[in-house]
Amino acid sequence: MLILLGAGGGAVIDLCPADLDPEQTLHTAPPWPLKAPGAQLNHASPPPRASPGSPAKGAPRKEAGCGSSPVGGGAWAPPAPSQWKAGELQQAPIAPMAALRTALCVLRNDLRYHDNEVLHWAHSNADFVIPLYCFDARHYAETHYYQFPKTGPYRLKFLLESVEDLRETLKKKGSNLVVRKGKPEDVVCDLIAQLGSVAAVVFHEEATKEELDVEKALLQVCSEQGVVAQKFWGSTLYHRDDLPFKHISRLPDVYTQFRKAVESQVKVRPLLQMATQLKPLPPGVEEGNIPKLEDFGMQDPSVDPRTAFPCGGGETQALLRLQHYFWDTNLVASYKETRNGLIGVDYSTKFAPWLALGCISPRYIYEQIRKYEKERTANQSTYWVLFELAWRDYFRFVALKYGRRIFFVRGLQDKDVPWKKDPKLFDSWKEGKTGVPFVDANMRELAATGFMSNRGRQNVASFLTKDLGLDWRMGAEWFESLLVDYDVCSNYGNWLYSAGVGNDPRENRKFNMIKQGLDYDSNGDYVRLWVPELQGIKGGDIHTPWALSTAALSQAGVSLGATYPLPVVMAREWSRHINQKPNSQGPALKGKKGPSYTPKQHKDRGVDFYFSRNKDLS
Repeated sequence: MLILLGAGGGAVIDLCPADLDPEQTLHTAPPWPLKAPGAQLNHASPPPRASPGSPAKGAPRKEAGCGSSPVGGGAWAPPAPSQWKAGELQQAPIAPMAALRTALCVLRNDLRYHDNEVLHWAHSNADFVIPLYCFDARHYAETHYYQFPKTGPYRLKFLLESVEDLRETLKKKGSNLVVRKGKPEDVVCDLIAQLGSVAAVVFHEEATKEELDVEKALLQVCSEQGVVAQKFWGSTLYHRDDLPFKHISRLPDVYTQFRKAVESQVKVRPLLQMATQLKPLPPGVEEGNIPKLEDFGMQDPSVDPRTAFPCGGGETQALLRLQHYFWDTNLVASYKETRNGLIGVDYSTKFAPWLALGCISPRYIYEQIRKYEKERTANQSTYWVLFELAWRDYFRFVALKYGRRIFFVRGLQDKDVPWKKDPKLFDSWKEGKTGVPFVDANMRELAATGFMSNRGRQNVASFLTKDLGLDWRMGAEWFESLLVDYDVCSNYGNWLYSAGVGNDPRENRKFNMIKQGLDYDSNGDYVRLWVPELQGIKGGDIHTPWALSTAALSQAGVSLGATYPLPVVMAREWSRHINQKPNSQGPALKGKKGPSYTPKQHKDRGVDFYFSRNKDLS
């Protein structure tokens, strides 16, 4: 849930679909032939007519110099949605193929070689190709509302590993990954000036404002420098332009409606066939150094032996993980039964961190699933992997539909909720000191590893918003800071959902922390793993230490308020799952018996954490 980046402002049209006229079509085709099939329209070539905010023909124009951001100042504002007209965004023809000497590929969340349309197009249309990755300081600043570090050490380490891995892959294919520090728009401008041979800047499109601001700035640089800008959509399983809705504004607000439409009407596009060797860098381009964690003021985080995600970053590790989970162990065939686990590496696919950085293509996962189903078995578990990829797509398309509203406190529904902003309560939540063991165990796992199970995420999100009543953006930004698999669309989409201001068709959904703990960690193994001060409490009693007798607590070595906190809040519905018995040291807990990975069946879920549609959670 992912990545608030960049700066605002700009001097070109904001291409965010949420700002376009509702009747403007999604389905557009270039009026000129392209050498590479599937290339998307060019929005950045010098426009054939003035666009809103552009100077009139013949008017003097102030050029942005290299090394200075072409966005800023706040002097220009995009027109109101009512000013947009269908067909307003017109594109100039792409430059003839012979003119493309050097293609500059700006890589962001697409750190892979396989199924990479940016690299595919550049290789097919240029003599020289520069794959470029920029470490943009805006990614490592503070979150917008609550000033947490945007990128914590676990995700940064994973990113650095992914960049290094891509460099090694490209070297083996006769190329290299050029690395620079700075804003992509500034670096691109400098390289255009330095080389004098750059004829095209190529990149994948993103979905949220700060990423779109970077794209806007790149388009501005290309326009001013007379360079073609070529954009592609490549982050989803189902291609944006293939959606069975005339415009993104008609995207259903309920996931099930979206899923049924795409499953019945949309074909997943085939994988791109990548060249075994890539066109070389042009002469005179230095590769640049990949920074270290210390360069960002961070120390290398140690790998906690309890972690459920000990994997490294990069395309190579992503493909190895799929090989292990699908072909070496057949774990994918039982995924639907194990996916609600809490302990260990193999209860779920763990693809999310690599998907977030684009180290693995969702279409590659799809093709491997289809191959597995053909050669071994097809069942609910193999389908469920695709079901989750569709959830991931859905949150990305929701971000396209609603634009910046996914970050607003009132959410997609413009709902006025009296959220609290209590720092003390929030600290108890983020530090795993709420006095509610199931919540605390999950939050401590996140802090120690940068990872948390899907089941854990939905519970701690519900607890923050529904039990503590805290501003949901506090939780969303904390996840943004810590999660190794943070993806902006999935993160904010799921937090909106959890807070009841997003795409949840059932209002007032609230998780019962005691029931959830008993259902998914009935023997308390997970809590015992992460809350060692409660290890002396046996069985499911560990979920409600406050309900134990003084003698039982003393025997377990627990002193509430001293060795472990009293609950910061008590929900009335919790009592339904504690059956007080006379003459007993403690309660008999009502819950499903079984280990911490006891499966529960649900119809719908998101890729980062999910929320059951048809389940009594209270």
